[in-house]
Amino acid sequence: MWYSSRMAIIAADTRGLLAQVPILAELDPEELDRIAEVAVPRRFEANQVVFREGDASDTCYIVAAGHARAIREHPDGRTITLASFGPGDIFGELSLFDDERRSATVETLDEVEALAVLGADVRRLMRAHPDVAVHLAVALVRRLRAANDRLARRSFQTVQGRVADVLKELVEQARSEGAGEHDVLVTTTQAEVAQLAGSSRESASRFMAELERAGIVSQGRGRLIVHDPSALEGYVY
Repeated sequence: MWYSSRMAIIAADTRGLLAQVPILAELDPEELDRIAEVAVPRRFEANQVVFREGDASDTCYIVAAGHARAIREHPDGRTITLASFGPGDIFGELSLFDDERRSATVETLDEVEALAVLGADVRRLMRAHPDVAVHLAVALVRRLRAANDRLARRSFQTVQGRVADVLKELVEQARSEGAGEHDVLVTTTQAEVAQLAGSSRESASRFMAELERAGIVSQGRGRLIVHDPSALEGYVY
């Protein structure tokens, strides 16, 4: 009795986490249950590589706790951060549809608990239940459209606008994890903000110093506090 009750709680937690993922949000509870049945809990240590660019692509991961980032490495040794992930985020999701090689490296920033879902399992579900395939395809198209819109918007923004936009996204992520409306703690570095904004570290640093003088942010080692997130909107143009 205790075991079956415990398993029911775990299944409910898994289903709840899956329901938070934008690409899975269109699925109904029964469809989420089918994916929950093939999801496997995984744990990664801090600063651990989950997979590397060029690796075989067979699994996607949904973050339950902790943080990770996707990076690309240039042959000259430079590294650029492409995206950051927190609870409720998914990465490696293209493996749900094909088995192409990984397009980026994903590494953890702190200890990460995640759900691993094999692409082959999901593709089998899609063949057996066409509605799952339709919902996932629609969700992926929406995600791609949002990414294209964000890329187009940032292509026309100034460095200040891009950095402010990135800070807004980091604040929103922190709030989704329980942060308040003001004095939002964001764990990141100037270099990571610059990479996410597609700017040089020097340009991002100058703008961050301007925000600090204005009392909008306070900077520390590997972290910053956004005192007045709403003020960032005035720099997004």
